[in-house]
Amino acid sequence: MEESKDQSHERELLARIELKDQRALREFHTVYGRRIYAFALRRLRDPDEAETIVSDTLFEIWKHPSGFRGESRFSTWLLGIARYKVLMLLRARPPQHEELDETMPDKGLGSFETFANKELLGGLLRCMEQLGEIHRECLHLVLFEERSLYEVAAIQQCPENTAKTRLFHARRRIKDCVSLLLDRGH
Repeated sequence: MEESKDQSHERELLARIELKDQRALREFHTVYGRRIYAFALRRLRDPDEAETIVSDTLFEIWKHPSGFRGESRFSTWLLGIARYKVLMLLRARPPQHEELDETMPDKGLGSFETFANKELLGGLLRCMEQLGEIHRECLHLVLFEERSLYEVAAIQQCPENTAKTRLFHARRRIKDCVSLLLDRGH
């Protein structure tokens, strides 16, 4: 299998970084920094924390450039490192619920409908929080980031069938939880 031009450039950059070539690291940052930043910002919603993830990811690559063995796409490997850094940061912070108001659609609904929708959205958030971290992440990657099961498996570092099973169980738990909420009237 012949390497593409991008793949050979990525390997060349990593080889130079292995030799502690700082210009190669700067070039790596120029080429991939925005992508890492966007990835982190989508999850963290904080520009400063997203910048921290970029720095931490680049530092990890500086320390271990030989970590990429070509077993997955380069971008999957790179974002897998960023994902781990994001998870470590998220584990260190307490859960936040303020973002519900920002994401609540307002289509000219009356106060009762708006209240009911907020209650339902709050219930849905509680259902999501009941999922284990790995199931919640799997569901998020598929539904909100439109990742394929292959990509989810690579990001979560598991077989594709495991990712499929995680997604199945996450969807079923959310469905059961929401059904209970609706039956109880939130």
